[in-house]
Amino acid sequence: MPYLIRRLVATIPVMVIVAVFVFFLAHMSPGDPAAVLAGDNATVEDVEKIRAAMGLDKPLVEQFLHWGGNVLRGDLGVSTSTKMPVLTLIHQRMGPTLSIALFTILLAVFLAVPLGVIAAWKAGSLTDRLIMLGSVVAFSIPVFLIGYGLAYVFSVKLGVLPVQGYKPMSDGLATYARHLVLPCVSLGLVYMALLTRMTRATMLEALGEDYIRTARAKGLDSRLIIWHALKNAANPIVTTIGVGIAMLIGGVVVTETVFAIPGLGRLTVDAVLRHDYPVIQGVLLISSAVYVLINLLVDLSYRIFDPRMDR
Repeated sequence: MPYLIRRLVATIPVMVIVAVFVFFLAHMSPGDPAAVLAGDNATVEDVEKIRAAMGLDKPLVEQFLHWGGNVLRGDLGVSTSTKMPVLTLIHQRMGPTLSIALFTILLAVFLAVPLGVIAAWKAGSLTDRLIMLGSVVAFSIPVFLIGYGLAYVFSVKLGVLPVQGYKPMSDGLATYARHLVLPCVSLGLVYMALLTRMTRATMLEALGEDYIRTARAKGLDSRLIIWHALKNAANPIVTTIGVGIAMLIGGVVVTETVFAIPGLGRLTVDAVLRHDYPVIQGVLLISSAVYVLINLLVDLSYRIFDPRMDR
């Protein structure tokens, strides 16, 4: 419990720093949202009136304090382009993004960890070399290139999967799953490559410990040996899974753009093009909060493997 309290308290200054960074980064970007809203034929006076109405004529520090106070009350503001509450827009777009992220993580973990274990158990063999070669290739190719390649093969040439779009689960489980296959595989390959390599490295270290050699000498079943080694190698693997969430946050933007999926990634891209500060700030703040929360959960999960941390 003391460890949990310390970690929860430590997230407060982190989120304050994130909020400051997100706000000033958005406002320091080139472009004027007032000019975008006013249009090409607007006069300087028209633009200034819109800036005053949006509060952009005030000092940045005053704007930040106003925005920060609203955030503490659960109000992320109103989109300057759609005039809808930012929380409403995020809620509308969250479904596709969560679906892609969740199934990408499941796909990567359930495939990468066994592949890493097999590569470590058969270190130096042809199987190990093939798995590592595949990991290097997958990690080296950009996500958008993988996405376009898969779309060309399975959608354009074979016609077995949809090339773009998203369908909710209410339209049928099969339709829902078919629209997620290509995005999840495109995003998951890079994540799988990272996780496979980390699993292999940590398993090799665990398999070289004295207790593993003793277990082998006693003739213990290989499955039990692998299980014990995996338990002791779990901390770095769990950390890699948590760090990989950052890759997912960045990769979702690219993946949703490639496959025209109306998720948070597309919402962010559209907001940047329109200089929609409230949406940019809201999406980045929530994404950062999710990332901080996941890292907190990763830290707390260490207690499962090492209870000595709860001191």
